[in-house]
Amino acid sequence: MCGIAGLVDPSGAAIDPDCLAAMTRALAPRGPDGEGFWRAAGVGLGHRRLSVIDLSAAGTQPMGGEDDAVQVTFNGEIYNFAGLVDELGALGHTFRSRSDTEVLVHGYEEWGEGLLDRIDGMFAFAIWDSRKKRLFAARDRMGKKPFYWAQIPRHNGLPPLFAFGSELKALFPVPGLDRSVDYEALQRYLSFEYVPAPRAIIKGARKLNAAECLSLDLGADPFAVPRVRRYWDLPFPDAHGPRREEEAAEELRSLLLRAVKRRLVSDVPLGVFLSGGIDSSTVVALMAAAGGHGGIKSFAIGFSDASFDETSHARVVAERFGTEHREDRLTPESLLGILPDVMRFMDEPLADASIIPTYLLARFTRKHVTVALGGDGGDELFAGYPTFKAEKLARDSYDLLPAPIARFGADLVRRLAERLPAGTDYFSLDFKVNQFLRGISAKGPRRHQRWMSSFLPEEQTALLSSQVRGQVSGDPLDDVDARASETSARDSWDTIMDYYCRFYLTGDINVKVDRAASAVGLEARAPFLDTDVVNFACRLPPSLRMDGTTTKKILKTAMRGYLPDDILDRRKQGFGVPVARWMKTDLLPMLKETLHPDKIRREGIFDPKEVTRILDEHVEGRRDHRKQLWTLLVFEQWLHHHGRPS
Repeated sequence: MCGIAGLVDPSGAAIDPDCLAAMTRALAPRGPDGEGFWRAAGVGLGHRRLSVIDLSAAGTQPMGGEDDAVQVTFNGEIYNFAGLVDELGALGHTFRSRSDTEVLVHGYEEWGEGLLDRIDGMFAFAIWDSRKKRLFAARDRMGKKPFYWAQIPRHNGLPPLFAFGSELKALFPVPGLDRSVDYEALQRYLSFEYVPAPRAIIKGARKLNAAECLSLDLGADPFAVPRVRRYWDLPFPDAHGPRREEEAAEELRSLLLRAVKRRLVSDVPLGVFLSGGIDSSTVVALMAAAGGHGGIKSFAIGFSDASFDETSHARVVAERFGTEHREDRLTPESLLGILPDVMRFMDEPLADASIIPTYLLARFTRKHVTVALGGDGGDELFAGYPTFKAEKLARDSYDLLPAPIARFGADLVRRLAERLPAGTDYFSLDFKVNQFLRGISAKGPRRHQRWMSSFLPEEQTALLSSQVRGQVSGDPLDDVDARASETSARDSWDTIMDYYCRFYLTGDINVKVDRAASAVGLEARAPFLDTDVVNFACRLPPSLRMDGTTTKKILKTAMRGYLPDDILDRRKQGFGVPVARWMKTDLLPMLKETLHPDKIRREGIFDPKEVTRILDEHVEGRRDHRKQLWTLLVFEQWLHHHGRPS
């Protein structure tokens, strides 16, 4: 985990060292072990370092090649760097460190943009090529590491200034950056609970998506516009052939074991997040098979609310593999204590409440280790979410009926569901039924996004103020349809898998883990997101991802006999937080203050009457608005700490 930042002035003027330092130091928690700067005519690169591989000064960044004409600032890990060092060395390149960073420099010198076809890892980097006056930047295939950028217009005929950073707040010190709220991005936040790339929540910034690279070629034109392209995509085959289950399970287990081994390379203490679910338990089992790292250190977070607590399952796995296991617990009191910290470091709103326990887990883990493996990616690649079961139910019922009968049946169920008491437990009955009905009439990935949404597009009409409604147009869920039209998926189930990887995983899960871990200087690694594992998952027949209502079919087969049956067969439970209940008790004063009608009216973004209605219905138990209220609370906190209304 490191932080990168930089400025490019196409006019060739000297970069303001104070501005570059402020940008870089905004990322200090990502890299607590030191900072570095490199400046030349019209360019400045900054870096905050978390030392993981090659702890010596030789691994300091920004880092140059043999003649320093190529400079790189890099965040992440290149897992196949050892082989690349040998290959580049044979081609005549001289290495001055043991750091994986240096393969980027020499790899770019040797292969140019073809470097991206050869490296495998989690990364965001920027390379400055002094000879060509060219900036080249990229983000890893599955979007583990972030990259924000901005091209800032200037007056007096000067070409625009280009800025980049690991997080949005790294751009804040740059003069002229438009920090007002992008209302088109706000629409998407309200629907997705995050802002999907390429947009950012402020007007003046953008972000690279997973597997995208950016080139800014200034050699011939100082007014050049950055060129962004996708350099890799999920490799679905033209058609899925038959596959023997046992053969596929053995291959998956082998690929995951290799992925885990590659992620055990570290010069600092290493551990694992252990929730007790299938994915994290699989990582622990394979760490044990790989010999661990001086004994496996596992970490878990529990909840005072029993319906959300999974620590008993984590203990079963910890005992099975003899890990050095530690647990911490999240209570309403600790949430209130943590919430201000989280709201301050989240410089772009993310309405996934599980970032609270994720941050607590990262902070707790960082007391003992510097690197932690986790199970992220398993649900997206192997159909692990409850929405995959909901999709099958929708296909087997609603989709098969004549449209009038289907609509009548859905309306009848909706009226009955409105009579259910508003629950506050994890996935309470009324919550599941009402969320299911929100997407039932849609098809494909759009159906899933409606299930996942806080505010559907039609609900935003009442929520947004008339001033904001006049500045936006279109349906934010069109982004989902646009991606579905681009994917190489040849099966409707593949298309849904593609949606989860390119939206929810990249925009929510990876962001949550990256920001929570980076806030405490912890590096998080995800074996399931290994390129070979992803390629394997894309080749699978959908029936080996989900068979009937059995999710993660192939993963369960692969780990049968390695993990306890109780772990493999238990019901899926996400890293939820009991906010629905806490909003009626401990969190209620904060909610009332943050969503007070007078405050909402002054800001002019939301309609105060609609916000008050949502809050009152939830508190009085008439409806469960946990997702909507949390989404509003997070945005309002972001606006207070980082934003500016347009």
